[in-house]
Amino acid sequence: MVNLETTYMGLKLKNPLIVGSSGLTNSVENIIEIERNGAAGVVLKSLFEEQINFAAHKTFMQDELQNMYPEADDYIRHYTRENDVAKYLDLIKKAKEAVHIPIIASVNCISNTEWTGFAKKIEDAGADALELNVFVMPSNPDKSSVDNEKIYFEIIDQVLKTVNIPVALKISYYFSSLAKTVTELSWKGIKGIVLFNRFFSPDIDIENFEIKTSNVFSTPAELALSLRWVAMLSAHVKCDIAASTGIHDGKAIVKQLLVGAKAVQIASVLYKKGFKEIGSMLEQLENWMERKNFTSIDQFNGKMSIEKAQNPAAFERVQFMKHFSGIE
Repeated sequence: MVNLETTYMGLKLKNPLIVGSSGLTNSVENIIEIERNGAAGVVLKSLFEEQINFAAHKTFMQDELQNMYPEADDYIRHYTRENDVAKYLDLIKKAKEAVHIPIIASVNCISNTEWTGFAKKIEDAGADALELNVFVMPSNPDKSSVDNEKIYFEIIDQVLKTVNIPVALKISYYFSSLAKTVTELSWKGIKGIVLFNRFFSPDIDIENFEIKTSNVFSTPAELALSLRWVAMLSAHVKCDIAASTGIHDGKAIVKQLLVGAKAVQIASVLYKKGFKEIGSMLEQLENWMERKNFTSIDQFNGKMSIEKAQNPAAFERVQFMKHFSGIE
């Protein structure tokens, strides 16, 4: 018999498949379906730092916000009205009552301001863990890479002072030295790092001169980026790694486990194919393990990481010299 059990951030999982933060994880009904179809855990749709701060200060910040940034005020006011932070805490409580799989709360943040105190309320509501989705766009020419990276460490320090539940950091690849930064982040006491978060991708409507969204969902072709970095970092960090983006079938799960991921997060494939795809992906993983005579994930987890792969240079070699050697 194949055993798919694993651990991530100290949480015992019946398999390595977690449904990532998205609109799919914003209701108890969906979370029940996610568990029914076999997922081992769920990351709730993210609360935004701005929502938390706005909810906490709306009584005396209202006039100031309106005078300074009327468009921002309208947007935040509307978004907060539809996604009240109190409803988020209620979602955690009801989800914990309805399912047995771990419930991981999520906050999308860009600073270590007073919102970090809200993390305690998330813990008190019953969340099994907290995922911090942090993305600081390195677009300010007046800020160095050190300035930008400092924010990640400050956020971790503040949140870890507040909660006792496991904390994971979901990040992008926009770092001047990704390997060094991720390794140092893992020393701070977090229990997990998620590679990588997915963010708004702009496009241009050339007829109406408007900015619009492109590539809302990931594609299987995007697997390569996280696969490379999980392979290079999994043996060096002092916490677990979860892989995210581009995981659309069971083969992709196998690949990420082989390079050292402890878990994977999926979302786009479920938008495209529905929750039943969870069972299909897990079945593909089981079938592969049976063919290769593996009875547990521990037997092959990290087998193809940069520390153990027969050709580790393949992960680091950026130039496609071999592939394109015959092309002028």
